[in-house]
Amino acid sequence: MVSAFRRSVTLGVCAVAVTATVSGQTSGRMLSLDAIYDPDQRVDFSGSPPTNLRWIDDASYLQPRRTGSGVEWVRVDAVSGRTTPLFDTARMESALARLPGLTSARAGALSRSNDLLFNPSRTGALVEIDEDLYFYRFGTDVATRLTNTPGPEEEAGFSPDGDSVAFVRGNNLHVVDVGGKRERAITTDGGPQILNGKLDWLYQEEIYGRGRFRGYWWSPDSSHLAFLHLDERPVPEYTVVDDIPYRPTVEVTDYPKAGDANPLVRLGIARAAGGEAVWVEQGDYVPADMLVVDVDWAPGTLGLTYQVQNREQTWLDLNLADPDSGRSRRLLRETTPAWVNVNGSPIWLKDTSFLWFSERTGFKHLYLYRKDGELVRPVTSGRWDVRTFYGVDEPHGHVYFDAGARRHIDTDIYRTGLDGNALTRVSRTDGTHRANFSPAFTHYIDTWSDVTTPPQVRLHRADGSDVRVIDANAVASLATYRLSTPEFVEVRTRDGFTMDGMVIRPPDFNPSRTYPVYQLTYAGPGTASVRNQWGYSQYIYHQMLAQQGIVVWVLDNRSSGGKGVESQWPVYGRLGELELQDLEDGITWLKQQPYVDPSRIALYGWSYGGFMTAYALTHSTSWAAGIVGAPVTDWRNYDTVYTERYMKTPMNNPSGYRSTAPRFAATNLHGRMLLIHGGIDDNVHRQNSEQFVYELQRAGKTFELMIYPRQRHGFSDARLNKHLRQIMFDFTMSALRVNAPATGPGAQ
Repeated sequence: MVSAFRRSVTLGVCAVAVTATVSGQTSGRMLSLDAIYDPDQRVDFSGSPPTNLRWIDDASYLQPRRTGSGVEWVRVDAVSGRTTPLFDTARMESALARLPGLTSARAGALSRSNDLLFNPSRTGALVEIDEDLYFYRFGTDVATRLTNTPGPEEEAGFSPDGDSVAFVRGNNLHVVDVGGKRERAITTDGGPQILNGKLDWLYQEEIYGRGRFRGYWWSPDSSHLAFLHLDERPVPEYTVVDDIPYRPTVEVTDYPKAGDANPLVRLGIARAAGGEAVWVEQGDYVPADMLVVDVDWAPGTLGLTYQVQNREQTWLDLNLADPDSGRSRRLLRETTPAWVNVNGSPIWLKDTSFLWFSERTGFKHLYLYRKDGELVRPVTSGRWDVRTFYGVDEPHGHVYFDAGARRHIDTDIYRTGLDGNALTRVSRTDGTHRANFSPAFTHYIDTWSDVTTPPQVRLHRADGSDVRVIDANAVASLATYRLSTPEFVEVRTRDGFTMDGMVIRPPDFNPSRTYPVYQLTYAGPGTASVRNQWGYSQYIYHQMLAQQGIVVWVLDNRSSGGKGVESQWPVYGRLGELELQDLEDGITWLKQQPYVDPSRIALYGWSYGGFMTAYALTHSTSWAAGIVGAPVTDWRNYDTVYTERYMKTPMNNPSGYRSTAPRFAATNLHGRMLLIHGGIDDNVHRQNSEQFVYELQRAGKTFELMIYPRQRHGFSDARLNKHLRQIMFDFTMSALRVNAPATGPGAQ
């Protein structure tokens, strides 16, 4: 039976009207941990729509398609959907198989790899074989060897004209010609503690993007490379130990914790043909421990743009450097009442003006500047953020981006004029959209989902009108299980801020009963959990809990909800305090719902959410239990760039660090607690949990602890991940005093 109701909710003296329809499937199969997480029995709940689609030109795009033997790369006619192979895989396999020592099987695997690096014209690809680089030009019978030197070639990348390849060997930057095979070293001083063109742990994790280690940038005309030179010698090392072998494996990483020395950084510019590098000059106002947080080339002869910050990130400068002399000048400076976020490179227009992202109003918006750094006008404005910038269609004067301007929990695609007028919503359905525009902005590929629908992929014209469905991604398994439709609600804090929440009730929900509550939190600045988008295995796990008679509750505190950086600034210097106040206001709302048992509410979070759960259990009595996953238990333990952005340095905020550390409030632990950590977590170190355990034991507190050997911040072993979910489930059912039906294979 499907039920629907309307209701009004209140918190204290503030009322927020919420209209929602709640429905559930009262018949169907029960979910199980095996169905969600077991690598041998897992059910496909999300489908496999195409990803990594890349436009080749305005009429076609490139798509990798999985086959039984690997990946086939095909060119797809965008409008008709007709496909043709990008290259003859068998011919490439044959060419590679002729190389000394390469078997046919391995040659086939290489030619069908998802990791092929194509040249810009997509007429050939770079292949790594036994730590050397080879270039295969499509349609030929020969693979050309580019390098023949001991040691791996890392972070390889083609020049824009496709004639050269840059790479890092021995922490030195090199360039090799694709045709003439002439190799030259751009730098020569690299070593274990000196990195040229390659990022260290800190810069790739916190500044340039997790998983990206490339620290060099080709100029548009392929004549120069800009690169970072990182001196790790001042940075303290951190040791992670894998205890599973008889002789433990020791892994040592340069990891600066809050207050420690950062790597010393210089920005170099070198000619690709070789010769002495030029170092970009910094003014006297730039501190020695500066951060170089963005590098990009301006068009034509304008030079190199780069952005620098002080270590506490209270200001950000956009500078322009001459590639031949290294002299630079400042174009503009960003400041805020707290910290300054990095929001990407300037977007240059044909007249040499540029678009620039700024959060100066408390919201992330686009501004138009002249090339000398003089402001022309805002291009977007309002109490919402531009989330993803897609590009500029200059002939038509349009700027494309996505935002939550209509509703914060949705992401819509928009366009506006370069003059700041005619803001238009392009996408036409509620939910979350992610666009991939063609080079001339005539079409875009839209990946869309909502909270109950796995991602679907469609082709649209630039105005949002439909062209064709690329993949409807119908997931038949979803219809066979008993699932509940989530409800989005709004909850006001005691000072009037509107927070977004989501409730998943049992599919056979009875409003006359009372239910225990499982709450998910992350709570970190700018990272929302309440979104009208598909939630993958975590969402299905929440549905399984709902089937067991548990209400699932997700709430975004003000600083995590994606409602402008102005809602994040109040946490500056005191992480945890305001977030807890907001989460407690959510508990007040929950307890006003007649179907909630206020004595049976459990909180769970991982990473920042683990910190938040540990902080809540040691600073509040609102939760009966909590699952604390990979937590920061003292911000002195975490890295400089992330921590000092929000907390300043320990020297400048000693009381803030002390008062926000759960380890120092262990004596106040309230409720049952399960503490979990990966044994070789190189991000949030296991040290955090061990320090917390020590203080809990000294305080005479009992708790449960689970360490997962060989697992990092995210688990890579599917069987250990299933074990993790099993102990989480068992703890939740026990702590909330739920009589659980069977959840093994028979429950599917």
